[in-house]
Amino acid sequence: MIRKHSATLHGHRTSFSLEDEFWEELKRMATDRQISIAGLIAEVDDARPPDSNLSSALRVHVLRTLQQASRQHPTIARPA
Repeated sequence: MIRKHSATLHGHRTSFSLEDEFWEELKRMATDRQISIAGLIAEVDDARPPDSNLSSALRVHVLRTLQQASRQHPTIARPA
């Protein structure tokens, strides 16, 4: 299911829509890095191309992070 989320980034409120699976993975990534979910979202927002939207940038970030982890540890399966 796609849900709408809100965050404050650099003092401004913004919203984005993500499937539950992407949201859960983002929260896990933030926890693994010991940063807040807002901090992780701000990093992705700061790095995204100006012509992309935040929801898409967050999905791509999750995908690329998981792909990189898979290449570094190909024998470790990620739970579904």
